[in-house]
Amino acid sequence: MTMPLRNLGTNGPKVSAIGLGAMGMSDLYGPADEDESIATLHAAIDAGMNLIDTADFYGSGANEMLIARALKERHREDVVLSVKFGSRRTPDGGFQPVPYDVSPAAVKDRLSYSLRRLSTDYIDIYRPARLKPDIPVEETVGALAEMQQAGFIKHIGLSEVSADTIRRAAAVAPISDVQIEYSLLSRGPEAAIIPTLRELGIGLTAYGVLSRGLLSGHWTPSRELSDNDFRAHSPRFQGENLQANLRLVDALGRVAGRLGATTGQVAIAWVAAQGSDIVPLVGARRRERLIESLVAADVRLDDEALAEVEAAVPAGSAAGERYAAPLMATLDSER
Repeated sequence: MTMPLRNLGTNGPKVSAIGLGAMGMSDLYGPADEDESIATLHAAIDAGMNLIDTADFYGSGANEMLIARALKERHREDVVLSVKFGSRRTPDGGFQPVPYDVSPAAVKDRLSYSLRRLSTDYIDIYRPARLKPDIPVEETVGALAEMQQAGFIKHIGLSEVSADTIRRAAAVAPISDVQIEYSLLSRGPEAAIIPTLRELGIGLTAYGVLSRGLLSGHWTPSRELSDNDFRAHSPRFQGENLQANLRLVDALGRVAGRLGATTGQVAIAWVAAQGSDIVPLVGARRRERLIESLVAADVRLDDEALAEVEAAVPAGSAAGERYAAPLMATLDSER
């Protein structure tokens, strides 16, 4: 297959219509197979998927080193590396109680470590994972602009920020894209964030398009999760919430069957169909899941199909918040 490309905002790079989120290869979704992860990264690039998203805190740097190993025999210009920073970890693998440091000093410090771990002299898109209320976004973006002018980063991105914050940041320097959770089960960005992005010519990279696996069509109520799996503590995967959400997935699956696609493919295709300025990220950790996700780029949803999908999973129908309450409180995008 040939992966179509999309422009990531007015000022951003040209990227594959579907990107690869690498977090699960090192962290937060339970054990992963490193060899299979590297094979999956190679398969993604071979299929034309050039956008790879990571963060310096995924596996406390292990994810960046994994990507570096996978890219060792590749041409650097063949990939667009999107890297988040700011979250702080503890030696036991946990997160610090006040986790985010996005100060100007932290921008330069964390960037230097990412460049070394990724074995590269530049990062295509660099962004704070979250904001810290007592650090103005203008200060963070100002430091990013300095690093951009110095050639260490090509583009500035943001993540999980409100419409007001987007405007303030864009007044300091051009923003390529905002990364935010967006799926059939998470449609909050539609109210103010997406209209603001379009007004300013900023792209959107959508993570969680399969709602952490719920919308994949492969989830079962009996699946056991390890303590270090994020989903073991996610409200949408608990008790009656999980049962209600899986009923929505069953309804989506029936629509997908009529369309000759899998449930996950339709969920990804729905996000992609919301605008050519939106790039879904899929968190495939194995080649078989990657291949299924890649086919979603060829799934075309006409108006009738889109109406069927939205009837199966109406806006606001998700049971439970996308994060536990303490994490929800850290999201500028939810304010």
